[in-house]
Amino acid sequence: MTDRDSAPVSATTTRRILLVGHTGRADAVEAAFRVAELLADEGVQPVLERDTADELRAIDAVRLPGSTLVLGEDCDLDEVEIAVVLGGDGTILRAAEVVRPSGVPIIGVNLGHVGFLAESERDSVAYTLRRVLDRDYTVEERMALSLRVEIGDAVIAEDWALNDASIEKADRAKMVEVVIEVDDQPLSAFGCDGVIFSTPTGSTAYSFSAGGPIVWPTVEALLLVPISAHALFSRPIVVAPTSVLAVELNPRGPGGIMWCDGRRQVVIPAGARVVATRSPHAVRLARLHLAPFSKRLVDKFRLPTAGWRGTAAT
Repeated sequence: MTDRDSAPVSATTTRRILLVGHTGRADAVEAAFRVAELLADEGVQPVLERDTADELRAIDAVRLPGSTLVLGEDCDLDEVEIAVVLGGDGTILRAAEVVRPSGVPIIGVNLGHVGFLAESERDSVAYTLRRVLDRDYTVEERMALSLRVEIGDAVIAEDWALNDASIEKADRAKMVEVVIEVDDQPLSAFGCDGVIFSTPTGSTAYSFSAGGPIVWPTVEALLLVPISAHALFSRPIVVAPTSVLAVELNPRGPGGIMWCDGRRQVVIPAGARVVATRSPHAVRLARLHLAPFSKRLVDKFRLPTAGWRGTAAT
């Protein structure tokens, strides 16, 4: 993880900031209009995806500033300074898809539930935007996963994930039968509901729910976490970022499905092998606060700390 003083400087003289929002939620729609208006008042051009621009115009065309641009039509990603995300973790993961692999940093305002990836909460929209406009933030890089699905020597699918990739059973009535592997060495074979490959960023998401460890984002590692395994040895595994993780499906068993960040689906045939490695493209998250990760854990999970008598108790 690296800290940097500001985002890459845009190639254009006019500042352009991408807005990514959840248009299915009234509060996110209102926040998108408000942020777009604030940007326009500051002489900054709001940038929207085509679908988002169309949906906002259909709701209230008058409120959308005339300076609003459409990404990929009126401007390219390399002209965007930063992406401001209005929503929960799912919206932030969608924003990561949009900006990948441009290097444009992302800053999230949580309008969802936990919002573990978000930097601020719904009551801090104006404050967050002011910090963004002043370029008063640091940027940290989060490692991602590269994923490859193979049958024999053929690669039948490739994808990536910021949080995690889960190989799950396709048939609720049947377990998926797998062999897990690290660095070309098979470790164990068992039936299970699935297996999760995770980054440290994703260790507080699906991996956590499946019994995996919480890994600090400053730790560079890959995680493998079985889901409801029918086996004596089915412990979560944490390996070096240079390692190669793999899950092979039994050719005589049922096939499965791979979900990347819970958003993109890949069908996995019986006998296929799914390989996970560190992606060469990191996701860049903008940060406003220098609080330790442990504080984020306490705040987001509402962990009980009553009775602690340390020096920072207040």
